[in-house]
Amino acid sequence: MTDGAPGTDGATYAWAPSEPTTRKNRSGLWIGIPAGATAVALIAASLVLIAPGASVAGVQIGGLTAGAAAQAISTRLADTAVVVESPAGEVTVTGADLGATVDAAALADKAFADNPMWKPAAWFPEGAGVAVQIDESAATAALRDKAPGAYRAPVDATVAYDAGSQAYVATPAEAGEGIDVATVAAALQSAFDSGETTTTVDATLVPVEAPVSTDEAGAAVATLNGILDSAGFYVGDERTVPVDRATAASWLTVTPDGTGDFVISADQSAIQTVVDGLTGTVDRGAVNADVIVDTGGEVIHTLTEGQTGRALGDTAGIAAAFATQLADGNGRYALNVTETPFDTTKTERRIDVNLSTQTTTLWQNGQVYRTYTISSGAGEHATHTGNFRIGWKTAMQDMGCVPGYDYCTKDVPWVAYFNGDEGFHGTYWHNNFGTPMSHGCINMTIPQAKELYDWAYRGTEVSVHY
Repeated sequence: MTDGAPGTDGATYAWAPSEPTTRKNRSGLWIGIPAGATAVALIAASLVLIAPGASVAGVQIGGLTAGAAAQAISTRLADTAVVVESPAGEVTVTGADLGATVDAAALADKAFADNPMWKPAAWFPEGAGVAVQIDESAATAALRDKAPGAYRAPVDATVAYDAGSQAYVATPAEAGEGIDVATVAAALQSAFDSGETTTTVDATLVPVEAPVSTDEAGAAVATLNGILDSAGFYVGDERTVPVDRATAASWLTVTPDGTGDFVISADQSAIQTVVDGLTGTVDRGAVNADVIVDTGGEVIHTLTEGQTGRALGDTAGIAAAFATQLADGNGRYALNVTETPFDTTKTERRIDVNLSTQTTTLWQNGQVYRTYTISSGAGEHATHTGNFRIGWKTAMQDMGCVPGYDYCTKDVPWVAYFNGDEGFHGTYWHNNFGTPMSHGCINMTIPQAKELYDWAYRGTEVSVHY
């Protein structure tokens, strides 16, 4: 006891000092924090890194992220060198020179998906092969730049308008010569697959095709000549305003598009000069038809063709539209017109031959147009009765005058046959009209025969009766 406090037994005791309170030891916590963070970081890293030992085409990508792996693959390919030994000498080109590419991002993503670091069983996988793509144009250009003596430039096919033939013609392409790109590409592929950074290959010289081929030029010529064949402004199927071949060709420009094809363009302002005159050419009034018909209304002869009237509307925009159409290879421009129908005048004609009265009557629209006194066939050569039509006509003919006939009459005028060898004709050898006199034909005076000849068209109905 301290301070001499009295006890119960009369003695005085002094208190001993109290022991200090024991503190909890937290040093382990502070020591453990860095170790835990390291473990967490390692776990996180294992979730984004590719397993050790992984490779693509000899490129070690273990321990890398997919992005870094993709970069490593692309870099290796770009740096891979091919020493090309050709008849024109030795040159060295890299994957970068050849425009070589692979889908590095996809390869790296697949490598990580198949071989993540967190999956120990996937560590040390076998390398994966990959297809290398070559930019043939870039490869050809690189080889040509490094070994110009190995190249003879190809000549493109061309297209031009020939004024003499008024047609487009093609000049064929000519192949050149150069180092075989396929051989060089195969060598690069082999080196990349095996993980080599340099390889050597013997390359031969092969034909180099022209960018613009003969076939492509021929196709362009066919399109262009198709335009010239049909160029014009149409109303329906009628080429109302033709455009001659030379004029159409003067509107067109033909240029290679850089990919082997040809581009056609048309001069809108030149087309406009023709469009400005369209109205005067296209517009017209209706023309009524005038036709000869039989008793059934069927047309047997057209005196005047009917023609619809038409009027062209606003011509604004036609030149631009036609220029676009020509560029697409179409030379037929359809015009929009307002049409006016025509009327048709029909004239009915028929011929009546009365053997009893020895007359021939021309009927027109149900009325008598002319009546003639005639001479029909006599005796055993009586003219046959029946319904016939005018067939063959001739202005003059010898009748009989061949074996089998017992007569010969020269220079018979204005003959219009209606039944075999029976017909109407002029007669100069007798004037006994009104009495049967012939071998079956209808004899008429020469002026009357001429009038009937001109009036009765082929197909005119002929009725012969008593």
